[in-house]
Amino acid sequence: MTALRTVALDTPPDVRSLDLRPSDRALELREALVEFMHSHVFPAEQAYEAFRGHAGPEDHAVPPVVEELKKEARSRGLWNLFLPAESGISQLDYASLAEITGWSLHLAPEATNGQAPDTGNMELLHLFGTDEQKKRWLEPLLAGEIRSAFSMTEIAVASSDATNIETSIVRDGDSYVINGRKWWTSGAADPRCSVLIVMGKTDPTATTHRQQSMILVPIDTPGVTITRDVPVFGHYDQHGHVEVVYDDVRVPAEYLLGEEGGGFAMAQARLGPGRIHHCMRALGASERALALMTTRARERVAFGKPLAEQGVVQQQIAESRIAIDQARLLCQLASKTIDEHGNKAAAPYVSAAKVSVPRVALEVIDRAIQVFGGAGVSDDVPLAAMYGWHRAMRIFDGPDEVHVRTLAKNELRRYQ
Repeated sequence: MTALRTVALDTPPDVRSLDLRPSDRALELREALVEFMHSHVFPAEQAYEAFRGHAGPEDHAVPPVVEELKKEARSRGLWNLFLPAESGISQLDYASLAEITGWSLHLAPEATNGQAPDTGNMELLHLFGTDEQKKRWLEPLLAGEIRSAFSMTEIAVASSDATNIETSIVRDGDSYVINGRKWWTSGAADPRCSVLIVMGKTDPTATTHRQQSMILVPIDTPGVTITRDVPVFGHYDQHGHVEVVYDDVRVPAEYLLGEEGGGFAMAQARLGPGRIHHCMRALGASERALALMTTRARERVAFGKPLAEQGVVQQQIAESRIAIDQARLLCQLASKTIDEHGNKAAAPYVSAAKVSVPRVALEVIDRAIQVFGGAGVSDDVPLAAMYGWHRAMRIFDGPDEVHVRTLAKNELRRYQ
């Protein structure tokens, strides 16, 4: 009891005066984005899927409708909204916009040039790139002319701990030589992919978090070999999730991103806002699943009345609404904290969102599948593909267990 009496009540400073209101500019963009989704994106989904179906699952040709949407979005000012330096809006403002794009995950993020992994790579180049690196790669990425990939995860080690990576980046005169094997290098199969950001070890003898560096590797550099495309729950994405071998890959020393030994810190800077963007898009998918569920429940009749009048279905709808709204508030809190206090202060909230949001998305999508019955597990509705992607989300950008560990350590420190 004595110990309990001495514990001070501790309210994080960013919660004391919580204001989650979007700016006027964000409200204008939201209205424009919703209109764009209804007038252009949703109608384009059928053409996108038809092209992909005709091309075959392992053909990475870009459906023409993608470039059409990009041109239209840019003309409407719905472009590079993810990067405050370009859009002029905050992370909190962008959170609600990212959610809207999550309603059509294959089309809307790329249509607005807000697709992963390019957004994170553009953030890295914006923060740490030299003038020459920005001119060669950042400018065409911001223009939507090329795509990129981030090559960190390795097949032979537990990549949830990035200090494990074994790929070597060795200085040799005025060059660096790279050797290693990576996988889940998302985006590298896209024919528009021009550059890879590779994370490896430049000094294995340095302190644990100063061994890693990042380097820019043009995808056509000799020694870069894409060995296979890895499906996600049997589904091949257009941009690909590939395994890459780096065999004595030699690039100029000026392709080093940032400083030697700065790779781990840069990876954390890249993942902070990016994780929230993923989470907000997942909430958009959750909202779409809930909309599909309620529509189906009103239209489908079983045992003499619509499913919407069945108590068990009503409970599933209500539980979904509660969970989505709770998760959204957590994402907004994380975004607001990034805006006002930076990535480090927001880290616990980002971790909490990264754990909770995919769980919510899976729960809501699973309920929708159940309401749809046999149709729910088919490709006639998008729910099965949505489920596969959001199950994978519990692993990429840090598995649940790592974020839970981070949260626990943070709580233990608070009351130390």
